Amino acid sequence: MNTKSSILKKVLYVIIPLAIIAVMVVKLKSNKEITQNKIYEYDKEQAVNVQADTLHVENVNAKYSYSGTFEPNKETKISAELQGKINTLLVDVGSVVIKGQTLVLLDNSLLKLQVQTIDVQVEGLEADVKRFIILAKADAIQGVQLEKAELGLKSAKVQRAILLEQINKTTIKAPFQGVVTAKLSEEGAFAAPGVPLLQITDITNLKFTVNVPENDLRQFKLNHSYTITADAYPEISFTGKVTMIGSKANIGSSFPIQFTLNNTSDLKIKSGMFGKVNLENASQEMGIIIPASAMVGTAIQPQVYLIKNGKSVMQNITISKNIQNKVVVSSGLKEGDVIVTNGFINLYDGANIIVK
Repeated sequence: MNTKSSILKKVLYVIIPLAIIAVMVVKLKSNKEITQNKIYEYDKEQAVNVQADTLHVENVNAKYSYSGTFEPNKETKISAELQGKINTLLVDVGSVVIKGQTLVLLDNSLLKLQVQTIDVQVEGLEADVKRFIILAKADAIQGVQLEKAELGLKSAKVQRAILLEQINKTTIKAPFQGVVTAKLSEEGAFAAPGVPLLQITDITNLKFTVNVPENDLRQFKLNHSYTITADAYPEISFTGKVTMIGSKANIGSSFPIQFTLNNTSDLKIKSGMFGKVNLENASQEMGIIIPASAMVGTAIQPQVYLIKNGKSVMQNITISKNIQNKVVVSSGLKEGDVIVTNGFINLYDGANIIVK
């Protein structure tokens, strides 16, 4: 009996692992079939939807434009020259102010009391000086006493003038015409020297700065005028004069060019807006210009997709120059060629094409 039991156990030890392995094999095969059914296999015969453009010969140097930013002619943060509580703030963000307009009033009550004290001292010293002059003429006192009284009177008058100047500085005025672009304190707060209270921005005149590559610096001359447009108001043209040509390249190996121009009467152009300076070139160099986004391949060997007989054809090209987000093609393309400009997903050499 024990022998039969032992044999049965050995058989089970062999059969059970084999059964488990069989179940696992069946399960893995089932999972593989499910996974293969879910995998998308692209049909290479299916036509690819693309956008295309027919090429034309253009004037390569007809017009250049460089993007830049408008900046205020003047901008400053206003702070108090004296310590004191802010009694009144007369402007708010967006207020238009003129030069000399009162903006902030600080508490000056203690200073006025000090002026009254000095006035009493001045009155007494003036009386002493008058009296000492009469006595000195009669040789009733020494001349040095008169001199001390006169010096004391002068010192008191200087102290009074200092206090009056401090009182004047408790009235904070606009240093130039502009717009209040930041309110950094409130009534009842404590003002201190160097702590900003308001920010004033002058946008009646503007600065416009662009960064250009070194090869294009020759396009700009100091004190010459150029046409500038704002991206927000392309219908309005401004005349900007070059006031600065950078002498040192920035991180991007470009040089800053700064223009000055007058804003519109209603100050449409705001600080921080984007714009363009437009240049026209009299030369008539003709060539084929394509969007840089239409290129594929590598920087060493740029390529484009031509469309011929309803199929895509990979074409090597040579680039002669870059103009903004476009490139000038010196070889590889000709007028009348149709190239793919968008829809490169699933696109390959020889693919069937449908132009949207």
